[in-house]
Amino acid sequence: MPPAAKLERRVVTAAEQALERQRHVCPLDVLTGMGWLPPGLVTDWRQGRAPDLESVAAVSADRLTDALEIFHRWVEGRGLRPSEVDYPSATRDRRPLRFTAAADPALERAYRTHWMPADLPERQRDRLTARQSRPPDLVVVLPLRDFTCASCGHSGAEMLTMEDAGPICLTCADLDHLVFLPAGDAALTRRAKAASRLSAVVVRFNRSRKRHERQGLLVEQAALDQAEQQCLSDEEARARRRERDRERREAADETFQHDLAAEITRLFPGCPPDRAESISRHTSIRGSGRVGRSAAGRALDQDAVTRAVIASIRHEETPYDDLLMSGVPRDEARIRIRDAIDRILTRWRRSTQVDDHP
Repeated sequence: MPPAAKLERRVVTAAEQALERQRHVCPLDVLTGMGWLPPGLVTDWRQGRAPDLESVAAVSADRLTDALEIFHRWVEGRGLRPSEVDYPSATRDRRPLRFTAAADPALERAYRTHWMPADLPERQRDRLTARQSRPPDLVVVLPLRDFTCASCGHSGAEMLTMEDAGPICLTCADLDHLVFLPAGDAALTRRAKAASRLSAVVVRFNRSRKRHERQGLLVEQAALDQAEQQCLSDEEARARRRERDRERREAADETFQHDLAAEITRLFPGCPPDRAESISRHTSIRGSGRVGRSAAGRALDQDAVTRAVIASIRHEETPYDDLLMSGVPRDEARIRIRDAIDRILTRWRRSTQVDDHP
C-alpha cells in the first residue's frame, strides 16, 4: 500500500473511532489515536510545560499538516458541523494554548475546531462545546526531589507548580492558603471542590509507570469544613445507598456467573457442570483482574471464555504450578503441559462425558 494511502487509512480510522466513541471529533483526538501525540506529553502541553503541541509530537510538523489535511477532507465527506473551542492552559493565567511553533492563525483555528454530527440536537451541541472549552484543573506537583523556586530562590518547599520561568513554590504562586485533601473519599472531594473558589489537583510522578498520578486536591479550608459537614449529615443515607449498590453488584455478579457457566457448558459440553460453575466463580471474582472481569469476558466472548477454561485446566489438571515452583521458566513450563491441555480441551468439546485426567 502506498504511504499516502496508508496515512489516509490511519487518519480516517482514528477519526471514525473518536466520533463513534464521543459524538464529536477534533484533530487532537485523531493525532492521539494515531500515536503521534503521546498522552503524557499532551498533558505536559495542557499544563503549560511545553511551548506548543508540535514540540511534543512524535513526527514532524509537515507530517502533522498532512494528517490535518486528510482529516478535513474526511470531515467534509461526512457533512459534520464545526464548533470552535477554547484551549486554556492549566496555569493560573489560563493563557491560550498554542498548537504550532509559528502560531499560524489558520492552523491554530483548524486545531481548535471540533466537529459534530449535523443532526446532533442544539442543546446537546452547546453542552458538548461548553464542556470542551472548560478550563482544565490547576495542577500542583509533589516533587520527587528538592527544587529551587524560580521566583523567590528558596528551596525545601513540599509542592510546586510550573510556570514559564520554572518551578514555583505555592507561596509565590499564591496557593499557600489552600489545604491538602488526600484522595480516597469521592463524596468529600467532589463537595470540597464544588465549594472552593480556588482549587488545584495534586499529582506525583510514578517512575515505574512513567506518568503523573493524582494524590489529592488543594482547596480552601472553609470549603473543606463545609464538605465535611455535608458528608456527616447524610452519612446514613450514603451508607444505605452503598448497601443497595453492593446488593445490585452481587446480584449482577451472580447472574453473570450463571451465564458464564452456561457458556462454558455450551462450548465444552464434556466439561462437568460443577467444574464449569467452579471456573465461572473463580474467573469472575470482582477485583481479581482475571479474564472474567475483562470487557471481553463480561461480553462472553468465545476466545475469552476459552482462555478462562484453559487457565483452569493449566492449574488444576497439569503439573504446571509444580514446574514453576521447581524453577522451570514459565514459557518452558507452558510448552511442557500444552499437550495435556489440548487433550482435555478435545474431550471437553465432545458431548460425551469421559474421564478428564491427562
